[in-house]
Amino acid sequence: MKLNVVQYGEANNKSQCPIVILHGLFGSHRNWTPIAKHLAKKKRVYSLDLRNHGQSPHTELMDYPSMAQDVLQFIEELIVKNEYHSVNIIAHSMGGKAALYLALTQAELINKLVIVDIAPLPYQHEFDEVLKGFKSVPLEKIKSRREADECLSHTIQDEGLRQFLLQNLQQTPTDKKPGEYQWRLNLDAISRSIPFISGFPDTRQMKPYPKKVLFVGGGESDYLSKANQALSKELFPLASFSMIKSAGHWLHAEQPEIFLALIEPYMSL
Repeated sequence: MKLNVVQYGEANNKSQCPIVILHGLFGSHRNWTPIAKHLAKKKRVYSLDLRNHGQSPHTELMDYPSMAQDVLQFIEELIVKNEYHSVNIIAHSMGGKAALYLALTQAELINKLVIVDIAPLPYQHEFDEVLKGFKSVPLEKIKSRREADECLSHTIQDEGLRQFLLQNLQQTPTDKKPGEYQWRLNLDAISRSIPFISGFPDTRQMKPYPKKVLFVGGGESDYLSKANQALSKELFPLASFSMIKSAGHWLHAEQPEIFLALIEPYMSL
Protein backbone atom coordinates (compact mmCIF):
# COMPACT_ATOMS: atom_id res chain seq x y z
CA MET A 1 0.00 0.00 0.00
CA LYS A 2 1.31 3.46 -0.89
CA LEU A 3 1.18 5.62 2.23
CA ASN A 4 0.71 9.37 2.48
CA VAL A 5 4.05 11.00 3.26
CA VAL A 6 5.00 14.53 4.30
CA GLN A 7 8.60 15.54 3.71
CA TYR A 8 10.57 18.08 5.74
CA GLY A 9 14.01 19.51 5.06
CA GLU A 10 16.31 19.76 2.09
CA ALA A 11 18.14 16.92 0.36
CA ASN A 12 20.70 15.11 2.48
CA ASN A 13 24.18 14.16 1.61
CA LYS A 14 23.77 10.64 0.23
CA SER A 15 25.91 9.30 3.07
CA GLN A 16 23.40 10.54 5.65
CA CYS A 17 20.40 8.47 6.66
CA PRO A 18 17.04 10.25 6.58
CA ILE A 19 14.56 9.99 9.44
CA VAL A 20 11.22 8.21 9.04
CA ILE A 21 8.52 8.98 11.64
CA LEU A 22 5.61 6.63 12.42
CA HIS A 23 2.69 7.85 14.55
CA GLY A 24 0.51 5.94 17.00
CA LEU A 25 -3.09 4.72 17.04
CA PHE A 26 -5.70 7.41 16.24
CA GLY A 27 -2.84 9.71 15.20
CA SER A 28 -1.30 10.98 11.97
CA HIS A 29 1.78 12.74 10.69
CA ARG A 30 0.27 15.97 12.06
CA ASN A 31 1.01 14.91 15.66
CA TRP A 32 4.73 14.96 14.89
CA THR A 33 4.99 18.23 12.95
CA PRO A 34 6.95 20.24 15.59
CA ILE A 35 9.43 17.40 16.16
CA ALA A 36 9.78 16.75 12.42
CA LYS A 37 10.46 20.42 11.64
CA HIS A 38 13.12 20.58 14.34
CA LEU A 39 14.89 17.41 13.18
CA ALA A 40 14.71 18.59 9.57
CA LYS A 41 17.23 21.33 10.37
CA LYS A 42 19.88 18.60 10.25
CA LYS A 43 18.40 15.69 8.30
CA ARG A 44 15.66 15.10 5.79
CA VAL A 45 12.55 13.81 7.57
CA TYR A 46 9.64 11.78 6.19
CA SER A 47 6.53 11.61 8.36
CA LEU A 48 4.06 8.89 7.32
CA ASP A 49 0.34 8.30 7.78
CA LEU A 50 -0.13 4.61 8.50
CA ARG A 51 -2.95 2.65 6.83
CA ASN A 52 -6.47 3.66 7.91
CA HIS A 53 -5.06 6.90 9.38
CA GLY A 54 -4.60 10.44 8.12
CA GLN A 55 -4.62 10.69 4.35
CA SER A 56 -3.44 7.14 3.68
CA PRO A 57 -5.74 4.57 2.04
CA HIS A 58 -8.38 2.65 3.96
CA THR A 59 -8.38 -1.14 4.04
CA GLU A 60 -9.95 -3.97 6.03
CA LEU A 61 -6.65 -5.64 6.94
CA MET A 62 -4.79 -3.97 9.79
CA ASP A 63 -2.12 -5.98 11.56
CA TYR A 64 1.57 -5.41 12.18
CA PRO A 65 2.94 -7.51 9.31
CA SER A 66 0.74 -5.47 6.93
CA MET A 67 1.71 -2.14 8.47
CA ALA A 68 5.39 -3.11 8.41
CA GLN A 69 5.06 -4.11 4.75
CA ASP A 70 3.62 -0.67 3.92
CA VAL A 71 6.56 1.03 5.62
CA LEU A 72 9.01 -1.35 3.94
CA GLN A 73 7.57 -0.46 0.53
CA PHE A 74 8.13 3.23 1.25
CA ILE A 75 11.68 2.68 2.55
CA GLU A 76 12.70 0.54 -0.40
CA GLU A 77 11.41 3.13 -2.87
CA LEU A 78 13.15 5.89 -0.89
CA ILE A 79 16.48 4.05 -0.88
CA VAL A 80 16.36 3.34 -4.62
CA LYS A 81 15.36 6.90 -5.50
CA ASN A 82 17.89 8.66 -3.25
CA GLU A 83 20.67 6.08 -3.05
CA TYR A 84 20.48 5.86 0.73
CA HIS A 85 21.86 2.75 2.38
CA SER A 86 19.41 2.70 5.31
CA VAL A 87 17.07 4.91 7.34
CA ASN A 88 16.60 6.07 10.91
CA ILE A 89 13.16 5.43 12.40
CA ILE A 90 11.32 7.18 15.24
CA ALA A 91 8.05 5.40 16.01
CA HIS A 92 5.38 5.84 18.67
CA SER A 93 2.94 3.34 20.18
CA MET A 94 1.22 1.41 17.35
CA GLY A 95 3.79 2.80 14.93
CA GLY A 96 6.45 1.60 17.34
CA LYS A 97 5.16 -1.95 17.18
CA ALA A 98 5.14 -1.80 13.39
CA ALA A 99 8.74 -0.54 13.45
CA LEU A 100 9.81 -3.26 15.89
CA TYR A 101 8.32 -5.95 13.66
CA LEU A 102 10.03 -4.38 10.65
CA ALA A 103 13.33 -4.38 12.53
CA LEU A 104 13.02 -8.09 13.27
CA THR A 105 12.43 -8.87 9.60
CA GLN A 106 14.50 -6.21 7.78
CA ALA A 107 17.32 -5.27 10.16
CA GLU A 108 19.71 -4.28 7.38
CA LEU A 109 17.50 -1.37 6.28
CA ILE A 110 17.52 0.33 9.68
CA ASN A 111 20.38 2.46 10.97
CA LYS A 112 19.12 4.00 14.24
CA LEU A 113 15.79 3.00 15.83
CA VAL A 114 13.93 5.04 18.48
CA ILE A 115 10.79 3.48 19.95
CA VAL A 116 8.46 5.75 21.91
CA ASP A 117 6.50 4.35 24.87
CA ILE A 118 5.71 0.85 23.65
CA ALA A 119 7.21 -2.65 23.80
CA PRO A 120 6.98 -5.66 21.44
CA LEU A 121 4.32 -7.22 23.63
CA PRO A 122 0.54 -7.71 23.82
CA TYR A 123 -1.33 -5.23 26.03
CA GLN A 124 -4.77 -5.13 27.57
CA HIS A 125 -6.46 -2.62 25.31
CA GLU A 126 -8.16 0.47 26.74
CA PHE A 127 -9.66 1.89 23.57
CA ASP A 128 -13.36 1.25 24.17
CA GLU A 129 -13.89 4.73 25.61
CA VAL A 130 -12.16 6.40 22.66
CA LEU A 131 -14.07 4.38 20.06
CA LYS A 132 -17.33 5.08 21.87
CA GLY A 133 -16.45 8.78 21.86
CA PHE A 134 -15.81 8.83 18.12
CA LYS A 135 -19.11 7.09 17.42
CA SER A 136 -21.02 9.44 19.73
CA VAL A 137 -20.41 12.42 17.45
CA PRO A 138 -23.34 12.91 15.02
CA LEU A 139 -21.25 13.93 12.03
CA GLU A 140 -24.27 14.66 9.86
CA LYS A 141 -25.57 17.22 12.39
CA ILE A 142 -22.61 19.06 13.86
CA LYS A 143 -21.74 22.48 12.45
CA SER A 144 -18.38 23.12 14.10
CA ARG A 145 -15.35 21.55 15.76
CA ARG A 146 -16.59 23.01 19.04
CA GLU A 147 -19.81 21.00 18.75
CA ALA A 148 -17.80 17.85 18.07
CA ASP A 149 -15.70 18.54 21.16
CA GLU A 150 -18.85 18.97 23.23
CA CYS A 151 -20.12 15.57 22.07
CA LEU A 152 -16.78 13.91 22.82
CA SER A 153 -16.67 15.47 26.29
CA HIS A 154 -19.59 13.31 27.45
CA THR A 155 -17.41 10.22 26.99
CA ILE A 156 -13.85 11.57 27.21
CA GLN A 157 -13.14 13.99 30.05
CA ASP A 158 -9.45 14.57 29.23
CA GLU A 159 -9.35 17.77 27.16
CA GLY A 160 -5.85 17.06 25.84
CA LEU A 161 -6.95 13.66 24.56
CA ARG A 162 -10.03 15.21 22.92
CA GLN A 163 -7.90 17.78 21.10
CA PHE A 164 -5.60 14.99 19.90
CA LEU A 165 -8.56 12.99 18.58
CA LEU A 166 -10.15 16.04 16.96
CA GLN A 167 -7.12 16.39 14.70
CA ASN A 168 -8.83 13.59 12.75
CA LEU A 169 -11.93 15.67 12.05
CA GLN A 170 -12.22 17.13 8.56
CA GLN A 171 -14.89 18.95 6.58
CA THR A 172 -15.34 18.18 2.90
CA PRO A 173 -16.72 21.15 0.93
CA THR A 174 -19.21 20.48 -1.85
CA ASP A 175 -20.00 23.00 -4.62
CA LYS A 176 -18.08 25.72 -2.74
CA LYS A 177 -20.26 25.19 0.32
CA PRO A 178 -19.23 23.65 3.64
CA GLY A 179 -19.81 19.92 3.59
CA GLU A 180 -20.43 17.42 6.35
CA TYR A 181 -17.74 16.60 8.83
CA GLN A 182 -16.08 13.21 8.70
CA TRP A 183 -13.29 11.33 10.43
CA ARG A 184 -10.09 10.74 8.50
CA LEU A 185 -9.79 7.42 10.34
CA ASN A 186 -11.27 4.15 9.11
CA LEU A 187 -13.00 3.58 12.44
CA ASP A 188 -14.81 0.39 11.44
CA ALA A 189 -11.62 -1.37 10.36
CA ILE A 190 -9.74 -0.09 13.41
CA SER A 191 -12.50 -1.31 15.75
CA ARG A 192 -12.41 -4.78 14.23
CA SER A 193 -8.61 -4.85 14.35
CA ILE A 194 -8.15 -3.85 18.00
CA PRO A 195 -7.11 -7.42 19.03
CA PHE A 196 -4.29 -7.28 16.45
CA ILE A 197 -3.31 -3.72 17.37
CA SER A 198 -3.25 -4.51 21.10
CA GLY A 199 -1.28 -7.69 20.48
CA PHE A 200 2.00 -8.47 18.75
CA PRO A 201 2.83 -11.14 16.17
CA ASP A 202 4.30 -14.50 17.16
CA THR A 203 8.08 -13.99 17.29
CA ARG A 204 9.15 -17.41 18.56
CA GLN A 205 10.82 -18.28 15.24
CA MET A 206 12.49 -14.88 14.84
CA LYS A 207 16.10 -14.06 15.60
CA PRO A 208 16.83 -11.21 18.03
CA TYR A 209 17.53 -7.81 16.51
CA PRO A 210 21.33 -7.44 16.29
CA LYS A 211 21.53 -3.64 16.61
CA LYS A 212 21.01 -1.03 19.30
CA VAL A 213 17.55 0.38 20.00
CA LEU A 214 16.62 3.35 22.16
CA PHE A 215 13.29 2.98 23.95
CA VAL A 216 11.97 6.27 25.39
CA GLY A 217 9.08 6.00 27.83
CA GLY A 218 6.86 8.25 29.89
CA GLY A 219 7.31 7.99 33.63
CA GLU A 220 3.57 8.44 34.12
CA SER A 221 2.77 5.69 31.58
CA ASP A 222 2.93 1.95 32.26
CA TYR A 223 3.71 0.83 28.70
CA LEU A 224 7.45 0.55 29.42
CA SER A 225 7.37 -0.85 32.94
CA LYS A 226 10.46 -2.58 34.31
CA ALA A 227 8.87 -5.94 33.53
CA ASN A 228 8.15 -4.90 29.94
CA GLN A 229 11.68 -3.59 29.55
CA ALA A 230 13.05 -6.97 30.61
CA LEU A 231 10.77 -8.80 28.16
CA SER A 232 11.80 -6.44 25.36
CA LYS A 233 15.43 -7.39 25.95
CA GLU A 234 14.68 -10.94 24.83
CA LEU A 235 14.10 -9.76 21.25
CA PHE A 236 16.20 -6.60 21.42
CA PRO A 237 19.18 -7.52 23.62
CA LEU A 238 21.10 -4.30 22.84
CA ALA A 239 18.19 -2.07 23.83
CA SER A 240 18.62 0.87 26.18
CA PHE A 241 15.81 2.62 28.03
CA SER A 242 15.31 6.28 28.96
CA MET A 243 12.30 7.47 30.92
CA ILE A 244 10.90 11.01 31.04
CA LYS A 245 9.49 11.28 34.55
CA SER A 246 7.03 14.12 34.00
CA ALA A 247 5.37 12.70 30.89
CA GLY A 248 2.72 10.18 29.92
CA HIS A 249 2.12 8.17 26.75
CA TRP A 250 2.31 11.21 24.40
CA LEU A 251 5.65 12.28 25.82
CA HIS A 252 6.93 13.82 22.57
CA ALA A 253 4.05 16.32 22.73
CA GLU A 254 4.13 16.79 26.52
CA GLN A 255 7.90 17.22 26.90
CA PRO A 256 9.33 17.90 23.42
CA GLU A 257 12.55 19.56 24.57
CA ILE A 258 13.47 16.70 26.91
CA PHE A 259 12.50 14.16 24.26
CA LEU A 260 14.72 15.82 21.66
CA ALA A 261 17.60 16.08 24.14
CA LEU A 262 17.41 12.30 24.59
CA ILE A 263 17.15 11.24 20.96
CA GLU A 264 19.43 13.71 19.19
CA PRO A 265 22.71 12.43 20.69
CA TYR A 266 21.64 8.85 20.01
CA MET A 267 20.93 9.71 16.38
CA SER A 268 24.17 11.70 16.10
CA LEU A 269 22.37 14.96 15.36
